[in-house]
Amino acid sequence: MIAVKQTMNAIDDGISKPSNRIQFRGRRYGRKLRSRMRDLIYERLPKHEIYLDKTEGQVDPASFFETQMRAHWLEIGFGGGEHLAWQAKHNCDIGFIGCEPFVNGVASLLRHLDGDRPSNVRIFPDDARPLLDRLPVGCLERIFVLFPDPWPKRRHANRRIIQWETVETFYRILVPGGELRLATDDPRYQAWILTRMTAHVGFRWLARCARDWHARPLDWPQTRYEAKAISAGRRPAFLCFERL
Repeated sequence: MIAVKQTMNAIDDGISKPSNRIQFRGRRYGRKLRSRMRDLIYERLPKHEIYLDKTEGQVDPASFFETQMRAHWLEIGFGGGEHLAWQAKHNCDIGFIGCEPFVNGVASLLRHLDGDRPSNVRIFPDDARPLLDRLPVGCLERIFVLFPDPWPKRRHANRRIIQWETVETFYRILVPGGELRLATDDPRYQAWILTRMTAHVGFRWLARCARDWHARPLDWPQTRYEAKAISAGRRPAFLCFERL
């Protein structure tokens, strides 16, 4: 398992070693993991890991799971994993794919899954973009991008996950009627997202009034990032779009 070895190298050596040719901007590791968290990476990540071989071509999400799933959902940058773990537990017939390059976040998700039967969760412990490029048309029913790094400095705006190109990618890989859920507590990033999403003719914003995007849906559990934003006096925005 190449990705697991690279993940552990990042932990053991304190050096970030990207596993793809795309330049990654962001953290791959944080505080030194405690022994229990390290054990989760070693013992449980190989059971959940998605490995992309070097051959070109599309990869069907169904091939990631041992049993047939009703549909497949993707979360990009799952952070501590609490949202992904909650969704997986409450939607046992859905195959969940989580992308997260931050080693500590991967260990946190594995901790949330520990003790359960996580047959419907697969993890891509790296930048999501190489995986997105390999997914076929209309293979996902739902995509989550919750509280991504806003990269607030103007010169860093091109590092944001939401770009014109990624919006087009989301349109390509979502099924008609599929849903894209976005969240941010940064007003400038909110405007950035809405500019790109509302300009795409293939997406319909589901909000009808301001309350709709300031109220978190019932099937959307709170994350640590949302709680942190609220405690700091910031008002999160919950943006839901339907793929037409």
